[in-house]
Amino acid sequence: MAANAQDVWQAARAVGTTLSRPPMTETADLDSRPSIAAVPDPAKGRAREAGENADSDIEEAVFSLDGVTVRYGDLAAVQGVTLDIAPNQITALIGPSGCGKSTLIRSLNRMNDLIPEARVEGSITYHGIDLYGKDVDPVEVRRRVGMVFQKPNPFPKSIYDNVAFGPRVNGSPKGDLAEIVERSLRQAALWDEVKDKLRQSAMALSGGQQQRLCIARALAVSPDVILMDEPCSALDPISTARIEDLMDELKSDYTIVIVTHNMQQAARVSQRTAFFTTEVDDAGRRCGTLVEYDDTDSIFTSPGDKRTEDYITGRFG
Repeated sequence: MAANAQDVWQAARAVGTTLSRPPMTETADLDSRPSIAAVPDPAKGRAREAGENADSDIEEAVFSLDGVTVRYGDLAAVQGVTLDIAPNQITALIGPSGCGKSTLIRSLNRMNDLIPEARVEGSITYHGIDLYGKDVDPVEVRRRVGMVFQKPNPFPKSIYDNVAFGPRVNGSPKGDLAEIVERSLRQAALWDEVKDKLRQSAMALSGGQQQRLCIARALAVSPDVILMDEPCSALDPISTARIEDLMDELKSDYTIVIVTHNMQQAARVSQRTAFFTTEVDDAGRRCGTLVEYDDTDSIFTSPGDKRTEDYITGRFG
């Protein structure tokens, strides 16, 4: 292992096979499968028992992907992805631009359904339930699997109304909203900064505060999983550190999947890391592919594929 790869790891700590299966949107004979509603409500959280190892976590995976390919029309953005995502851990997806990381993470809460030409092939299960089964409600999927985007996107409403928006839509009693808002803002480490200005516009907050508000908004509907698509790329180092500290606190109650171009960030916050890259076919079309998926320590200190080592040591990407 090259010495400079070890330096990447130490510095950070200091500071697929495609299934021959039809697209999920066309999958038949799923009526006998249980609905996603059969999965226990995640509001109570599922903290890991002390001493659990990575293998036991993966055996009870939150998500299991088998031969997943996502296409936009005839173009495959990412193909042949097979991996399991463990509960109450942070899983980082790293790799160069255009390798399908964001496309893949959006398939975990069916955000790609909103793109008419998008098509998902292979198998994605959530707690053993086919995420794309005919009886699965995409709205319920997105309640249980929340999303935080690259750029903070608060609604042009008050801080209070931003956090209360999801619970209101889901029918939470009006008398419960104040408690939900406070709890969510506390979980997002924002309460002390905004408790005296809840009725002020969220647009007046700083970028880092807005991103934590978006995290609070996601937490307010009691999700099981939080997806984060480069949540710190538009933030300054101080705000980034707060978001990273927050992720570390949240993983005891939530499963987190993060897309990041910052390898030091992946090394600091995640327990498992998946490295993706792009391959070019005979027609010159680029497609993302999963190269390696392992414990973060192993990825950064003794990767099993030279492409992974070359990427984390800065030789390409």
